[in-house]
Amino acid sequence: MPHFPRAELDEMMERWIRANRDAEESGDWAGHLGPFYAEDAEYRWNMGPNEEFRARGLEEICDVALGYHMRGFERWKYPYRDVVVDERRGIVVAFYGQIAPLTREDGTPYEVDGISGSRFEYAGNFQWRRQRDFFDLGNVKSLFFEMAGAGVLEPVVKRKIHEQARGGLLPGVIRLRQQPSNVRG
Repeated sequence: MPHFPRAELDEMMERWIRANRDAEESGDWAGHLGPFYAEDAEYRWNMGPNEEFRARGLEEICDVALGYHMRGFERWKYPYRDVVVDERRGIVVAFYGQIAPLTREDGTPYEVDGISGSRFEYAGNFQWRRQRDFFDLGNVKSLFFEMAGAGVLEPVVKRKIHEQARGGLLPGVIRLRQQPSNVRG
């Protein structure tokens, strides 16, 4: 991996965080964050024990990762809390929150507990080559169940959950291994 100047990576993260805030305000994730990906970039995150989201190329990242998968989360906030930069390898690891635009009856926000973050590989020219998100899937599911029980989970998010519960794959999601057969021989 190439070496990049620390000042360039710091500026990249400043620009990225500013664009993230703009996307939070407008709900247009692809419009604000899309320009930060190289044409041949890859964006991934784990969806559970045997499923992985994968978008390859700028168009798929904008349409699927920042488009389809962000529907229902247009008003959520993702404040960055810590950023670790390795300029020798062009790697950035950033930790952020995931906060819904709603509050519970006690006034506390609906927020994903645990750790959420991204590992980025820098491509140069203020663009990412790769992004890999990580988050506590159990806490995400718990929050969604709580929000659904309170009647505040976005309908589009409910539809996505129902599709997964029926065994369907959401756009961009692949199975890592073949499903075991329920038929015994």
